Amino acid sequence: MLFKKLSAPSLKELFVSELEGMILSGKLEIGAKLPPERELAESMQVSRAVINSGIAEMEKKGFLVVKPRIGTFVADYRRYGTVETLVSIMNYNGGMLRDSEVRSILEVRIHFMSLAATLAIDNASDEEIASLKPYADALASCTDSEEAAALIFQFSHELSFISGNSLLPLFFISFQTLVCRLWVRYADKYGIAPLAKSAADIYQYVALRDAEGAVACITKGTQESIDGTRTIYSQ
Repeated sequence: MLFKKLSAPSLKELFVSELEGMILSGKLEIGAKLPPERELAESMQVSRAVINSGIAEMEKKGFLVVKPRIGTFVADYRRYGTVETLVSIMNYNGGMLRDSEVRSILEVRIHFMSLAATLAIDNASDEEIASLKPYADALASCTDSEEAAALIFQFSHELSFISGNSLLPLFFISFQTLVCRLWVRYADKYGIAPLAKSAADIYQYVALRDAEGAVACITKGTQESIDGTRTIYSQ
């Protein structure tokens, strides 16, 4: 049996985790002004460098806003957050997404996957389309939920890559952590076989350059996880 290497979080990671928890729990309200970095460093017994780099990271995530010569304030992360913000919310909730967030991710997936399939059918060579098959084949014999989630993501990302749209693969990568967690949940609840069949069917439609069939397959399969017989909400 293989064991993963354990690593302790850095002081910056601990600082970020502490502040994110305070913001998400409501202890630090939106609009609240943080104490100066020197006071935070003294209070939390870390260096100002740790505080400074932690604040910079949280600003990128949309949790804080730094106003030069005025101060650092808690931002409305619902309005200014990123995908990383959603990951932080999931971590705070023990890795769980709210039902509305699951639905939103799946709805976005329908559009991204449909666009990727349509563009790949229009633009990709036969050799590029054939690059999808190894992922579909590997899924057919996969027995591990984590591995299956990784394979379905790799299949989707490769489809976006061969679409010819330079931004689509970046969108897929930005959602990797979120969608992989959802597919692990799906595989644990319903098994890997439906995921494998979905990938095989999408591949066949793309290989036949049947855009209408590919979009219908993507929509039907994902819609089942939104409001059909194979939902993947937290209940």
